[in-house]
Amino acid sequence: MDKPPVERKYVFGPVPSRRLGRSLGVDLVPYKTCTFDCIYCDLGRTTHKTISRQPFVSPEEIRRELQLTLSILDKKPDYITLSGSGEPTLNQDLGEIIHSIKKITSIPLAVLTNGSLLSIEKVKKDLMEADVVLPTLDAVNPLTFECVNRPHLSLKIDEIISGLIHFHNQYRGQVWLEIVFCRGVNDEIHEMTKLKEVIERIQPDKIQLNTPVRPPAENFACPLNLKRLEEIRTLFGNHSEVISEFAAPMGDNFESGKDAEIINLIRRRPCTAKDISQALGLHLDEVVKYLGRLMKEGRVHYRMHEHHCYYEGTLVN
Repeated sequence: MDKPPVERKYVFGPVPSRRLGRSLGVDLVPYKTCTFDCIYCDLGRTTHKTISRQPFVSPEEIRRELQLTLSILDKKPDYITLSGSGEPTLNQDLGEIIHSIKKITSIPLAVLTNGSLLSIEKVKKDLMEADVVLPTLDAVNPLTFECVNRPHLSLKIDEIISGLIHFHNQYRGQVWLEIVFCRGVNDEIHEMTKLKEVIERIQPDKIQLNTPVRPPAENFACPLNLKRLEEIRTLFGNHSEVISEFAAPMGDNFESGKDAEIINLIRRRPCTAKDISQALGLHLDEVVKYLGRLMKEGRVHYRMHEHHCYYEGTLVN
């Protein structure tokens, strides 16, 4: 079992990822600092919606924490993933951070992004050394885009699409495009037909189909069932795959003392993911990953109260 490093502020995990296997996360922005406020986000509503790139954390701090973490892990992660609590391309030192990570390890580096800033030349340049970039595109109809992603007012879907196309034309790594479907919002056939036409222009290496399986920011962001996702996969063709967590086993066994700590805590009193994060000193994204698996196993359930999601341990008869 991996030994957790001491006082990690930016590096978390490894955590199980349906898209990237055993993923060591690196958080580059403060909690819920994002260009979007997606209705399905499992970290909750965006508290700081912005398009302003800032030096939120220095490359030196990331490099130091990452070296420390890698030195004590018993098993090498499949990917180092720039993701976490918000939109990583908002960190203006992204390019230098990626370059410094590539200098200290040969582990593939992935960037999870909503793709909203790829029309900016500096952002495209910053991402060039990454091995995989995983942007999201949930809708191409402007009204649907605004409904699902609730973007910063300055962001327009046509510019985002253009940015994705031009980025992939310049980028030598892999582009895996994610679509998150919410029932009755962006899963109508006319929406998907337009989306497919745009994706054929982007030409991603993979199309990854997802749906909310953890408690979303808004309770009307309802998931599709597996049968419907498989029907959509047929529509999008051979390069598409279903990645939702209920579609297949997680693979690697991430059972650990963290499970017991989380369950012991929420059996005493209901807690939000943020409560668990603060009480146990775990990164919020890490907590969400563990809770998702524990819910799938039936060991944890949740209830909503005043727009907050509270987790409780499931009683065993």
